[in-house]
Amino acid sequence: MRLLIGSFWRSVGYCLHPRVIALSVLPLLLMVAVAFALGYFFWDGAVASVMVWLETWELVSFALNWLESVGIGSLRSVFAPLVVLVLVTPLIVVMALLLVAFFMTPAMVDLVAQRRFPALERRRGGTLLGSMAWSLGSTVLALLALLVSLPFWLVPPLVLVLPPLIWGWLTYRVFAYDALADHASREERRSLLARHRVPLLAMGVLSGYLGAAPTLLWASGAMFIALAPLLVPLAIWIYALVFAFASLWFAHYLLTALAELRAQAGTSVPPAPDGTLPSAPPPAPGAGGAIIDVQARELP
Repeated sequence: MRLLIGSFWRSVGYCLHPRVIALSVLPLLLMVAVAFALGYFFWDGAVASVMVWLETWELVSFALNWLESVGIGSLRSVFAPLVVLVLVTPLIVVMALLLVAFFMTPAMVDLVAQRRFPALERRRGGTLLGSMAWSLGSTVLALLALLVSLPFWLVPPLVLVLPPLIWGWLTYRVFAYDALADHASREERRSLLARHRVPLLAMGVLSGYLGAAPTLLWASGAMFIALAPLLVPLAIWIYALVFAFASLWFAHYLLTALAELRAQAGTSVPPAPDGTLPSAPPPAPGAGGAIIDVQARELP
């Protein structure tokens, strides 16, 4: 718990670092360009198709007619765009996560390592290709889980539980690997992920719930079309910052855990100037001399 909370507050402070804010601009520009390009070419057709599809459902058609009968038929024009956004949001979230993992995470792990663990040995147990394969494989599994769980989203309590769990699992898989890829060996990475699986998954789930805030802004872009050019980029930037925070949180947590693991194994890790990890205590005075003396007496 100490490590979990301490790494959380450090990550909040690091999100205000100019380097982190500057790094979030590139994913923002890429995602905004893709979002507006897709909206320009496919938005009207997608909304019209969804509206036709919804009208084939008797229950939905009855609900829309009821809204018109009570004088709030204007919501009819908002319903289809909201459905389109609900279907598109998982792709936007996945795109934000992967862009942050590819463009921001290596630089932020280096930032944390330079400021807190300058003497931590880099054993390079992961590679760029390994990270890409790990991230893409985890993303495919998460999208399949979302697709399978989609019917359960109609149950009000489950819609608040299933998506954050899936996003949390994906966040945990991607950022945990990337946080340790450069510094930990393969054996150390496997040991740490097995030992800290529960808190790491909890960190991912909390990050998934934090992603609900930009989703509200993203949906507002459909309800307030005039403000969409402002709300959509703002929502995308918040997505990038949420995942940047998650990446920093995993970096602080896992690099600290790695340093503690090596300290327990006998590999001392000198603390940084602001650092938190004291090195192992020196042996008691005279202990080394006593061992040498005993060994000398045993020699023929």
